[in-house]
Amino acid sequence: MGYTHVALKDKIIQMYPEIAQNGIAVSLNFNEELKTYDIKLKKDVHELKTHLEAKDADECMDGRMCVHLGVQVKEFIDNFKQE
Repeated sequence: MGYTHVALKDKIIQMYPEIAQNGIAVSLNFNEELKTYDIKLKKDVHELKTHLEAKDADECMDGRMCVHLGVQVKEFIDNFKQE
């Protein structure tokens, strides 16, 4: 884990361009107790909180997409587009 929170956030936004395309705000924090990254996606009144295991974050930084996070992003976008 030789990267910053900002670098991981930037990498997530780069790997999932639909986040920026839909004006979704992303925040993340490292949860020391669980050793996971807590990720929050927010657009208007819509909000999704999820987590990313440290191993998955490492893979993300290596350019490999995290399927779990990708599914969460897609579902979040689909939910607010249906309104």
